[in-house]
Amino acid sequence: MKSKLSQPKVYTAIAIVIMVILFYSSSKTYTEQSSVPLLQKWLQSEPFASKLQGIMFNYGGSEVSIRAMGYFKFVEFFIRKAAHFFTFFILGGSLFLVLHSKLKQSIWSLFFAWFSATGYAAMDEFHQMLTGDRTPLFQDVMLDSVGALTACVMLVIYFEFIRNRSKKVR
Repeated sequence: MKSKLSQPKVYTAIAIVIMVILFYSSSKTYTEQSSVPLLQKWLQSEPFASKLQGIMFNYGGSEVSIRAMGYFKFVEFFIRKAAHFFTFFILGGSLFLVLHSKLKQSIWSLFFAWFSATGYAAMDEFHQMLTGDRTPLFQDVMLDSVGALTACVMLVIYFEFIRNRSKKVR
């Protein structure tokens, strides 16, 4: 008997849940979902601030640094970008697993899962454009796309490893 995790319905459900969470999140204003008050409470002593002072770069036309943003918004920036990457990592991976269970071809599963996740990322940023107090960014679509692609590539490597291993056993 197959485990429930090897059934495409589970991965379809995961993909749908992620898309619903993303849609809900994109409909909230920045102020409604800001984690700055929580970070101010948890990180009052501003740990590692001296080590983070040297980090400075541009993202979406704005400077990302403690000097430009303040400590708590700087930390929140990385939390938000990690959330972008990992939610689309899960979305891309679950879409890949659904497609791979049907197509049985890793390269086509990778392409369609990655393309679908990237398309959803673009629509998500468009949705943010319609929401007040939000900044849709092309850079976020690229970050989301890289998250989805990373999951897909890791799964292709995994399935190729399993396939090659089963050939050696024969």
